[in-house]
Amino acid sequence: MLGADSGPGWHRVSQGVGRLGAVATRSSLATGVGRVLIAVYGILALAATGRSVVQIIEKFSHAPFAYTLSAVAAVVYIVAMIALIAPGRVWYRVACVTIGFEMAGVLIVGTLSLVDRQLFPDDTVWSYYGLGYVFAPLVLPIAGLWWLRKHHRTAAVEPARSTVTAGE
Repeated sequence: MLGADSGPGWHRVSQGVGRLGAVATRSSLATGVGRVLIAVYGILALAATGRSVVQIIEKFSHAPFAYTLSAVAAVVYIVAMIALIAPGRVWYRVACVTIGFEMAGVLIVGTLSLVDRQLFPDDTVWSYYGLGYVFAPLVLPIAGLWWLRKHHRTAAVEPARSTVTAGE
């Protein structure tokens, strides 16, 4: 197992010193509430992926638009989860765009599903603002955008390049 005795670069990782240590030990978005957000995004990613795969395989011709939106929601949840985990400015921006897109999607699809039921002959992940998922799709992007806003300064100072060799 690698640890403090595995070489000078690994010692710096364990001590949190230097460029490598800062990258390896600091992902401000993946702490505290951020960990809960990541976990919920992971659960929704699995649920939306499973739902969309089953819907597309078994009955795509019944509601292709709705089932495609469920697949889009799955991809959004996967990308948002990865972006919240990965350190750096680029991933922070990816998280902002992805979660912003998610918020817009939930509001648009949720509203359309109430106004024009014929657009959605079957439910999507975002139908009725996420009613089938106990409104988690509506609450999650609000919490995610709040978390990103709270940590915008910390994410901006993290290095964009997250891979550094152990000897540096």
